[in-house]
Amino acid sequence: MSTTDLTPMTKIEVVVASDDVADVAALMQSLGARGYTSITGVAGVGHHGPRGGRLLFNDHDTLTLIVTVVVPERADAIIAGIRPMLDHASGVMFVSPTAVSRPDYFA
Repeated sequence: MSTTDLTPMTKIEVVVASDDVADVAALMQSLGARGYTSITGVAGVGHHGPRGGRLLFNDHDTLTLIVTVVVPERADAIIAGIRPMLDHASGVMFVSPTAVSRPDYFA
């Protein structure tokens, strides 16, 4: 298999507070994402300063990275739905072209 055999898709990555994960995931799925990957306890530095990874006694203050891959035709609706959520909560969204070897998993 080579890169010419891969199918173009769009990858959407969203970092949000763990309290907002259920809303973001539900929106993604309601707008055509067949699934997502959620990674809890991510750390980083942004507009709100440093944020630690997994906290020992308080999972509500942790950040979660949610990743989904969709056919390009579905990306605009998901992006448009998530963007207003980020106006009211701490978080960031990354969108990039990607390619997959098993397109039937995503379409």
